[in-house]
Amino acid sequence: MSSIDQSGTFTLGDRTVKRLGYGAMQLAGPGVFGPPKDRDAALAVLREAVAQGVNHIDTSDFYGPHVTNQVIREALAPYSDDLTIVTKIGARRGVDGSWLPAFSPEELTQAVHDNLRNLGLDVLDVVNFRIMFDVHGPAEGSIEEQLAALAELQQKGLVRHIGLSNATSAQIKEARRIIEIVCVQNQYNLAHRSDDALIDELARDGIAYVPFFPLGGFNPLQSSTLSGVALRLGATPMQVALAWLLRRAPNILLIPGTSSVAHLRENLAAVELDLPEDAVRELDGMAMAA
Repeated sequence: MSSIDQSGTFTLGDRTVKRLGYGAMQLAGPGVFGPPKDRDAALAVLREAVAQGVNHIDTSDFYGPHVTNQVIREALAPYSDDLTIVTKIGARRGVDGSWLPAFSPEELTQAVHDNLRNLGLDVLDVVNFRIMFDVHGPAEGSIEEQLAALAELQQKGLVRHIGLSNATSAQIKEARRIIEIVCVQNQYNLAHRSDDALIDELARDGIAYVPFFPLGGFNPLQSSTLSGVALRLGATPMQVALAWLLRRAPNILLIPGTSSVAHLRENLAAVELDLPEDAVRELDGMAMAA
C-alpha cells in the first residue's frame, strides 16, 4: 500500500518519490512522434531534472515510439538507486502518428519487454495500464483479462507495481479486487475536475493520483483568472496551476513535461509557491466556469 508523507514525498509501492516529478512525453518529436528536434537538449533536460532532485520520471515506449525511453537511457543510465521510472502500456502508434489500442495480453507482454529493453532495465518500477476502449477519454469495459496478464508479469519479476491510466471509477474498483493498484493517472486540472471525488477516495486509501495535462495539454487552458493570479503572485500560469494541484490533495503527484531546461526549472520552482486563500478561492471557481 502507498502512504502519504507531509514532507513533500509519497511512497509509491516500495519507492519513495518527491511529489513534483517530470514527464518525458515532450522529449519526442512534434505530436509525440519521431525523434526530438534537438537530442542534446533532450538529454540536458533529463540530466538537469535529476540534478535538481527529481526522482520520479514518467514515460512510455509508445512515446516516439521508443524515442523517449532510449533518450532516458542515454541520459541517465546507469540509474541512481533512488530514481523511480514509471511507464505506460496499452497503446501503440500508427505509421501516421495516430494513437491506437494495443491491450491484448500478448501486446501488453510485448510492451513490457519493449520498455525493459529500451530503458535498459531488468525490472520496471511501476507500469500503468493505459485503458484504450476510447482513445479520447475513459470509457467503461472490463479489464480483468489485462490485469491477469500484468499480474503474471509481476509474478515473473518483470514489474514491481501496477497502476491504471485513463480509468473510470468502476475500472479502478474492478482492478483493486484483482491486484494492488499503487497509482491512477487521469486527466485533471483546474478546469477539468470530474475526478474530484475519486482523488479524495484514493487519498483515504493511500493511492497516488497523477494528473496529466495540468494546464490543458494539447489544448491549453485559456483563463483570465489563472493569468491574473499568476501576474499578482509574480509567477507563471503553469507554476500557479501546479501549486494548486499540490495543495489540492496530498496524494497528488505531478509530472509536468517540457523540452526546455529553463522551463523545467520554472516548473520545479512551483513547489515553493505559496498560494494565498483568496487566490485559491479564485482558482477553485474555474471549475464552475468551465
